[in-house]
Amino acid sequence: MNSAGFRLLILGVAVLFVAASKGPGAPPVNAQTTTPSFDCARTDSEIETLVCSDERLAGLDAMMAETFTAAVAALDGAADQEEATNRLKAEQRGWIKGRNDCWKATDRQACVWDSYERRIAFLEARYFLADASDPVFYECENDPANEIVATFVSGSLPSVRLERGDAVEIGVLSPSASGSRYEGTFGIVFWTKGDEALVEWPQGNSFSCVVRQQ
Repeated sequence: MNSAGFRLLILGVAVLFVAASKGPGAPPVNAQTTTPSFDCARTDSEIETLVCSDERLAGLDAMMAETFTAAVAALDGAADQEEATNRLKAEQRGWIKGRNDCWKATDRQACVWDSYERRIAFLEARYFLADASDPVFYECENDPANEIVATFVSGSLPSVRLERGDAVEIGVLSPSASGSRYEGTFGIVFWTKGDEALVEWPQGNSFSCVVRQQ
């Protein structure tokens, strides 16, 4: 089993343990690590203080740091390595700022937990850090030239990597009454039901796609 698979196995065991011991709705615990990646003596936000005081969030922060390091390593040898690494680091700083905005939430713990989970899943899908399916080719609006290539990723949260032309977007599985609904940034939605998918790309631009028969 590779390191990513082991990490996911540990997280899955922790989820089942806490769900059984605390009941529905209780956030899971990372049983391996309860120390965050930053110095708790030098926190500069309410949310960092919360992470330091909650072993569940501290464990997720450690997992985030490990996942981010793996994402940076995945860029090693890329033609645009320096540019791509700088872009990834800038995005991570933006994510941290968004995580810290959870101080505005009614349930800060749940907000921070969701922020970590979704960011980890995003990095796993974007940089192929978890097991993934073979690419699935979708033809959109009955136009063979209008294609989305979807790769479904079995990471810490189920996610999908979407390639459309030169664009690459990541969607993370979100609750839905039917099918599998993946949500990405800027309102992007990829909602699969059997061989069909309803897509919003970008937000407000809706169309349908179907799996191309090979």
